[in-house]
Amino acid sequence: MAAFATMTQLDVWYSRVDAAMIERIARRASDRDMKAIITKARSNTSAHALPKITRLSHGKRRIVDNPPLVFHGDESAVRKTFRKHARRYIETLRADVRVLIDRYRFVDAALKVVGIGSIGTRCGIVLLMASGNDPLFLQFKEAMPSVLESYTAKSQFENHGERVVTGQRLMQAASDLFLGWFQSLDGRDYYVRQLRDMKASAEIEGMTMSSLAEYAAICGVTLARAHARSGDAAFISGYLGNSARFDHAVAEFGRRYADQTRRDYDKLVAAVKSGRIRAKVE
Repeated sequence: MAAFATMTQLDVWYSRVDAAMIERIARRASDRDMKAIITKARSNTSAHALPKITRLSHGKRRIVDNPPLVFHGDESAVRKTFRKHARRYIETLRADVRVLIDRYRFVDAALKVVGIGSIGTRCGIVLLMASGNDPLFLQFKEAMPSVLESYTAKSQFENHGERVVTGQRLMQAASDLFLGWFQSLDGRDYYVRQLRDMKASAEIEGMTMSSLAEYAAICGVTLARAHARSGDAAFISGYLGNSARFDHAVAEFGRRYADQTRRDYDKLVAAVKSGRIRAKVE
């Protein structure tokens, strides 16, 4: 953050952590952990996903049900949710991206259970196809009001999907081309992004100490850059100061958070064993 505080606004905006930078770090680390992240990201595309999560049925490509994570449910409802509002979504894209997405046609849609942050919300995946085997997977997710809104001011955005997309575009160096939003006829807000766009996450459990340190450095730079773009880098840098006090405070918070997570998990397991909570295990 101290380095970003000395940069011009344009330099902050143009800075990024890309695959080439990670590759350079991987060479310095001299192990396979970072290289595995790059390989995983490059294979995380719609083309690679097509044979894994779809099948041909009577000559038509279909998303494969994988309950309870992916399923069609009330098929007419999930298909209509996106198809009926596709034009509204497309209108939120840049003009050049609208030209691109117009080359694809709708094929199928299904409900998808996603992460903890989206529990209880409506989420789905959509398969679009251009000519031949040229797929594009999109994911639409219901956008709820920010948890901070009740403590601060009401959002300036009428659509919470737009709020989410604007935040991502502001904080990310290279946002998804297909980030957009729409509102359904029942008043629910949604945002849309690619399902597979060369994203990857690291499996830190098996990392060597050198790789873990390098990975932490990448995360730190990425986080600092996001705050430098969305806030005042000099002000934040001044708040952090030159001592390790903030570092120690964050580390202590992380330790306590991990301990609380373990306690919550133990209570959940006990509740399942006692029959107080029903859990379906696949």
